[in-house]
Amino acid sequence: MRARGRTRRFSGRREAALGLGVYAAYLLVRRLVVTEEGRRLAARNAERVIALERRLGLHVEPELQAVLLPRRRLVAVLNVAYVTLNVGLTVGWLMRLFHRRHPDFHRLRRSAVLATVGAQPVFLLFPVAPPRTLDHFVDTIADVSGVDLDAGLISKLYDPIAAMPSIHVTYAVVTAAGIAETSGSAVARALAPAYPPLVALVVFSTANHYVLDAIAGAALGLGALRLARLLD
Repeated sequence: MRARGRTRRFSGRREAALGLGVYAAYLLVRRLVVTEEGRRLAARNAERVIALERRLGLHVEPELQAVLLPRRRLVAVLNVAYVTLNVGLTVGWLMRLFHRRHPDFHRLRRSAVLATVGAQPVFLLFPVAPPRTLDHFVDTIADVSGVDLDAGLISKLYDPIAAMPSIHVTYAVVTAAGIAETSGSAVARALAPAYPPLVALVVFSTANHYVLDAIAGAALGLGALRLARLLD
């Protein structure tokens, strides 16, 4: 429940500092875990995730890729969606709410922060290599779009062995809830629940996450939303 009489400050400097601080924590975890030993552990953990999916009947990612790969133009669009649109929409929606001084901004921003921070212990203690690094998957971003996420400057800006949980799906859950609660468009509110499944399709088809990653990411997003509401 929101505290009565409490004034919410909208400070651009504070939001920038908070965002940079969270990203710095993410990069610190990356520095600690992305080592030769960390990559070996991540590869073993990836095989464990696949083995569990097979026992549960959830290992459908290769079949999904096989259906989509002949449609290279569609795959190219999905690649762009994976690299830019997901995080961009989350940040963009929060910036829109901030600009409008929307009363729900702080709660939804808190949800995104809690979700990001909550994922770091898993990234540190249970690194998981993404499917695209394994033999029976295709790295569509490299193969179709010609971008190598594991080389050059771009490889320094993110954690390449942080597949579990899927932070893309986490952000999609938080963003979908925000749109459903705050959008002035009835169409946007109606379509918002479809956004997390769409992001899940993107991360599966581009071989960046497993089904279990998406389930864990959705659970993290829902938990962050719940905790942020309790703290509001």
